[in-house]
Amino acid sequence: QVQLVESGGGSVQSGGSLRLSCAVSVYTGSRYCLGWFRQAPGKEREGVASISTRAGTTYYADSVKGRFTISQDNAMNTVYLQMNSLKPEDTGMYYCAAQGGSCYTGTFGYFGYWGQGTQVTVSS
Repeated sequence: QVQLVESGGGSVQSGGSLRLSCAVSVYTGSRYCLGWFRQAPGKEREGVASISTRAGTTYYADSVKGRFTISQDNAMNTVYLQMNSLKPEDTGMYYCAAQGGSCYTGTFGYFGYWGQGTQVTVSS
């Protein structure tokens, strides 16, 4: 059983930055795909970024490329999402997710473990 706990959400003005953190209960030496997803009110959940814990390869949604960066700290069992140049359309509940094995190439795929989410609100 994998447990994930997100933190770091909040309110920021357009153009600002936030860093989300996700503490992962199983990590060190394990092979997982870790991802960040978001869901805006009235919209479907969408993938934002993913990282393979072993290879360190990353994948981003087109809407966040060049603005968001996913990274990991194996020693701290934590995955981060650095969000810069935030826009109002980035507003939503952000979820950390995990799935055993490496990440899929070019897509987010299936994730079986989910955190409770952290709210991000970007005002114009």
